[in-house]
Order: sequence, then structure tokens, then C-alpha cells
Amino acid sequence: MAKGSDNNKPITRRGILPILGSTLLLPFIGFNQSNSENEKTSEDEDTYETLLKPDGTTVKVKVSALKNSNVVKKNISNKAFLNWLDKKL
Repeated sequence: MAKGSDNNKPITRRGILPILGSTLLLPFIGFNQSNSENEKTSEDEDTYETLLKPDGTTVKVKVSALKNSNVVKKNISNKAFLNWLDKKL
């Protein structure tokens, strides 16, 4: 009866450290999205291409629209391109 209070030990730092360390390893176990969801998003990204507008912002354009487009002027010089950008601003 003298040793009846053995189960009421206080929680020490050494007892908490293994629990804390094991919780930090949980992201590496594999609680991630399934592969089918990742493949679905990669298909959506393949159908769009990011282009730069004259004002410097980016736009997502469908690849099929790019294939059907016409080239207005080929092999434009850097100086002409900069003039074109200044006119659009």
C-alpha cells in the first residue's frame, strides 16, 4: 500500500520529446493526395501556355488557339519590339 501512487508520475520533457519527434515525421509517411488527382491537374496544365502581354502581365492561352493563330511579323528586331511595347502602354 505504500507504493500505490506509481501511476501518477508527471510528464517530463524526456517523455514528450519522442512524441514530438514522431509527430514531425507524419508528413513523410505519405498522407498526400492520390496520383490520379495529380495526373488530372497535369493534363489541365498541358492544355494552357503562359504568354506575356504588352503591358507586362501574363496570360494563360490554350495551346489549340496558338496552333490556329497567324504570325503577323516574323523575326522582329529588339528595337522594333521595344517601340511596340511603348506604343501599347
